[in-house]
Amino acid sequence: MTVEIRHLRPGDEAVLTRIEEEVFDHPIDAATLARYLASPGHLLVVAIDDGLVVGQVAAIVHRHPDGRPTELYVDEVAVTPSHQRRGIARRMLDAALALGRDQGCREMWVGTEPDNVAARALYKSLEADDETFVMYVRKPA
Repeated sequence: MTVEIRHLRPGDEAVLTRIEEEVFDHPIDAATLARYLASPGHLLVVAIDDGLVVGQVAAIVHRHPDGRPTELYVDEVAVTPSHQRRGIARRMLDAALALGRDQGCREMWVGTEPDNVAARALYKSLEADDETFVMYVRKPA
């Protein structure tokens, strides 16, 4: 069976009623999903196999106020284990990049953990250059 790659928009929330394991980190919250899909520059691309969501890419169009080129920040990439190594993640990333390009993005960037061998191989296969950076996380007081 062919896996469909689909960009979700407002009104497509029902697509996420059937989701395979490990596609999202947490259960979908309907209100949060609706806000995400309605937010300009927020992109959600999913892979669907026989009505079941088996993968997702969440990305955000990042516009800079100082004139630097607009870029697509890929926040999350996931494919359920039963569907990995079939090119699904690459197809979703290609779709997200095309959507970003339509919104003026000149490049895409994504981060992953140093020991995530599968993700690093995927991103390298996209002819993406790896860069070293340090991430800091601060929670509101």
